[in-house]
Amino acid sequence: MAPFNLAPLAGSFGYFAIFLLLGFAFGVVLELSGFGDSRRLAAQFYLRDMTVLKVMFTGIAVAAVLIHLASAFQLLDMSRVWINPTYLVPGIVGGLIMGVGFIVGGFCPGTSLVAAATLKLDGVMFVLGGLFGALMFGETVAGFDAWWHSSSMGRFTISDWLGIPTGVAVLLVVLMAIGAFVAGELAEKRFGGSLTSADTDPARETSLSVGRPSLAGVRGLLMAGSVAALAVVVVLKGQPSVADRWHWIAPRADSLVTGRAIFVDPAEIVALRRDLTLSVHILEVRSEADYNLFHLAGSKRISLADTQDPRVVRELLAASDNTILFLASNGEQAATEAWRRLEAQGVFNVYVAEGGINHWLDVYPPFPGVAERVASPAGGGSEDALAWRFGIAVGERCASSHPDIARQEPLPDAGFAASGAPGATAWFDGTNALPRPFTKRVKLQRKVTAKGGCG
Repeated sequence: MAPFNLAPLAGSFGYFAIFLLLGFAFGVVLELSGFGDSRRLAAQFYLRDMTVLKVMFTGIAVAAVLIHLASAFQLLDMSRVWINPTYLVPGIVGGLIMGVGFIVGGFCPGTSLVAAATLKLDGVMFVLGGLFGALMFGETVAGFDAWWHSSSMGRFTISDWLGIPTGVAVLLVVLMAIGAFVAGELAEKRFGGSLTSADTDPARETSLSVGRPSLAGVRGLLMAGSVAALAVVVVLKGQPSVADRWHWIAPRADSLVTGRAIFVDPAEIVALRRDLTLSVHILEVRSEADYNLFHLAGSKRISLADTQDPRVVRELLAASDNTILFLASNGEQAATEAWRRLEAQGVFNVYVAEGGINHWLDVYPPFPGVAERVASPAGGGSEDALAWRFGIAVGERCASSHPDIARQEPLPDAGFAASGAPGATAWFDGTNALPRPFTKRVKLQRKVTAKGGCG
């Protein structure tokens, strides 16, 4: 199933040949569209020649329909497709800067390379100016880096913005493209047409510029109707559910569960939390009552339903490459189910705390005056029941919550006697963390981003 992983080919001739052919094909399309001519590109801003709008909107609409059509028929896993995160304010400012440069220079970065490749002097000068601008940006970005990464919205799409199904958003994009085509034709008719007038180039005639539909106009109507019909199919078919996505990856993912590859020893989690080059986050899939009694320092509580909340998943998908996410429940059951759901939605570097909070407290037991291990958990023996009885709610105000920080935090005695129950006599006070051997499970995955387009 697409997208296909090309990482195994990295460094090989085939790997470079694939991207060379893609770049060559993109350049050929731009040149055949007339985008190597700065006059044609600039003419769109005077509403004389709307070729740029037509070609780009055609590409956007057709790509959107085909990508989501492939996703609807389970040929493509969209959760594995990289979508550039949205930084709203820097994006708006950058778009304005690029727009001004486009008007003044007559090119965007991609089209300037096409012009330069055909030895057009203005294209060569634009490329040199772009390289100088990139150099200046690289040398000065440290001074405004905080602003550059401000107003982050993560993986944000039109369907997220409007709160509508993805298929409906695709249909709206297609309808908008058709409307832009009609508006472009009217603008060309009103303000003088293209550089090569329709009077001398019959192939450019459309139904809007002559009394009867031309061949080009009929082709345009057929293409618009076909794309719109496929968009309707996307709406009716809908996008795969989390259950569908899990079915796609179940053989591989189930082997990770049965092989215990995703379950990480508490000692390894503690070691990773001490690594300043990593960003370690813990989500606890537990009830609010159990979470308030005790939870790991800096963790957040979520429910299983939250693992399918688009806002939560979008935030997790936008995490940096050095982020590792650990899921913890009282046992392993709820956390493992949460792992399945997040894995199916393409969240990277997700693991489960081995044995859950119960095992964590076995490894780093609290003072017996605060909590003690019980033989029969309150949950009736459920695997995900809390197997520790707390006399007081300590939250994370307990050395057991943060064994990565060696400090002692005595808490009031809740009245428990050191009865000899498991964990009742050898308690962890934040200073007696002995080295604990563990099998390393975490393997940091890197996101592979492939960017492209005219810009």
